[in-house]
This record gives sequence, structure tokens and C-alpha cells, in this order.
Amino acid sequence: MNEYWIVNGIVNDAVNETPQRADILVRDGKIAEIGTYSGGEKIDVNGLQIFPGLVEAHCHLGLDGSGNGYAGADYNEKNDCTTPELNAIDGINPMDPTLHNALAGGVTCVGTGPGSSNVLGGTFVAIKTCGKRIDNMIVKAKVAMKCAFGENPKNLYQNKSITSRMTTAAKLREMLFKAKEYMDKIDAAGDDAGKKPDFNFRLHSLIPVLRREIPLKAHAHQANDIFTAIRIAKEFNVRLTLEHCTEGHLIADELAKENIPVAVGPSFMHMTKPEVINRSFVTPGVLHKAGCRVSIITDSAVTPQEHLAVCAGLACRAGMDAFAALQAITINPAHHLEIADRVGSIEVGKDADFVICDGSIIDNLTHIKMVFVDGKQVI
Repeated sequence: MNEYWIVNGIVNDAVNETPQRADILVRDGKIAEIGTYSGGEKIDVNGLQIFPGLVEAHCHLGLDGSGNGYAGADYNEKNDCTTPELNAIDGINPMDPTLHNALAGGVTCVGTGPGSSNVLGGTFVAIKTCGKRIDNMIVKAKVAMKCAFGENPKNLYQNKSITSRMTTAAKLREMLFKAKEYMDKIDAAGDDAGKKPDFNFRLHSLIPVLRREIPLKAHAHQANDIFTAIRIAKEFNVRLTLEHCTEGHLIADELAKENIPVAVGPSFMHMTKPEVINRSFVTPGVLHKAGCRVSIITDSAVTPQEHLAVCAGLACRAGMDAFAALQAITINPAHHLEIADRVGSIEVGKDADFVICDGSIIDNLTHIKMVFVDGKQVI
């Protein structure tokens, strides 16, 4: 049994707004107790601030071909606009230096996966940012099925199959209709193998979405694209998360009615295309005040992963409550990825992922002193 205490720290657990001075018992990589040191091995942090390891709900970490430009990137398949059969775990490179950079910035867990060039891009995975073999880094193998609206599918496939938003929506519907028909045939066949349809990898990959086991993870910047994503999710009775949500502050009242998790960002970027001209750091604060569960994202490599806490600080400067901003990079993205039983807050039973700093994690002047993942000090 591997056991030690972290003592004399100020614990910001991301659940209670007021920090508390407490000691943390770590046992076999988990948080075993939060209270008062009672003997044994200890790490004295001398009054430093302890935060949960930061969590990002949406990025492309390990898939973006660091140092190689687009030639080395693996996050978009460019030969077919509907590729639900793809799995992020088959493309992630744990040796990519951006993962270490993420750790140095306090980001210990991310939801990473396919980009937004395809109408259906494949499944996202939740991983720890520390390790050399992806199989040992997985927190949850399939967290969502990526789909995309707006400019990206149009731009890539404009000379092949897509030139309008209507076509993107139609192609998504077509795949969901076919997958439902395929699933219904499998269900009707029961144990009679002779009655089952021929195996179709693409359609089979959408069954977890149709059974509401995982949500559609919808890339949508503009308000109209956001509403199209919601409309289609309702048509097929599937779950949905909204990614980017750039114009969310313009429709906050409507989004609050829907009770859909929203991941906002990247706001720290150029206005690279028409659908992001309204991007602003006010968006997460406005959505939070309206009653939405908000995560802040870098969409790395658009914004480097290690700047996740910086983005939360900029949202605060634009009016977001400081505790809400902390939750937007810890417990909220953990809920967004449906892994809050393991990460996102400092609570007994959860993974011992900590960021230890000399100030608030969302203050740009703060220095990160130590980072722990599964109870092991990695920074």
C-alpha cells in the first residue's frame, strides 16, 4: 500500500466556494481522507494553495502533430465526411511534447478526439495527460461521438459533397436514420443470427448514441448552428453537448431552457472565420449567470493546452465569478465528460490529481509548484 499525507495546504476543492486549511491523505493513488495529519509519510506544502487537477472538456491534445505542422496531424480524416467508426485512442501520441506542456500548466485530464472537418468525426476519449502508453492513460474510452456544423465541413468538402449548412444537417440525419434502422433490425432479430443485418461498422458505431449511452458532441459556433444541433438531437432523442458555443451569450436565455452542457472556447484566438466574429470572453460568464453548466476550453492546439487556467482568468476579467471560473476548468468539464466520479474536485474517493500553487490557479501571476496525477508527483 502506497500512502502519504499532503500537509499544511489550503484546499480549494472546487465544490465549496471557501477554501479550507486541511491535510490530504493519499492512498494508492486515491484521496483517502481530508482532515488532519495523523502520522506517517508527509509532504509539507507550507501554506501553498491546492487545487484539483484541471480538466478540459474538448481538445485535440496528442492528435495535432506538434512540430510537424498539419502534415503530422491526425485529428481529421479528410477522405470522407462521415466517419463515426474512428476512435481517438488510435491516433493519440502520448510522446507528443504538448502533453508534458499541459501537465506543466496543471491540466491533468482532457477529453480529446477528432476535429471538426467531418459531419461525423468519431469518438472522443478522456485521458490523463501523463503516461507513455495510451491504454494506461484512459479514464473513459468513449465519452462522446463528435459531429460538426458550420464552416469547417463546408470548407473541406466544398468540391466534393458539401456546400451548405443544409447539406451538413441532411448528412447527419441520413446517418442517424440508417443507424436507427440498422439497430432496430438487430433488436428485432434477438438471438437469431440469421435474421441480423450484415455488420456495418459505421452504423454500429452510432448505436451507443441512439441508445443514449454517449452524447453527440456538437461543434457549433453560430447561434443557428447551435439550434440545428439541438433540433436534430431532439428529432432522434439523443443526448447532446455543445462545443465552442461562441455565440452562446447572444442566446443564453434559450440555452438555459435546454439544460445542455456547454463548453465555451477557444476565445483566445484570431477571428479566423466568419462564425467566430462574435467570440468574446464574456460568453462563459453570461451563460453561467443564465443558469447553464459551463466549461471553458482551449480547443488545443488552437490555444495551447497549458493556458487553460489563463483562459479562465480572462473570463473572470470579463465578468465571470471567480469560483464559477474555477469550476469551469475542474468539476464542470468532469461532468461534461461524465467522469466526475474520478476527477474534477478534491473529494474522498476521487483520483489524487492536484495542482499546488503559490496563489490562485486562475491568476496569471501564480506559479505552479507541483502537479500530482494518480497520487504521483509528475511536476
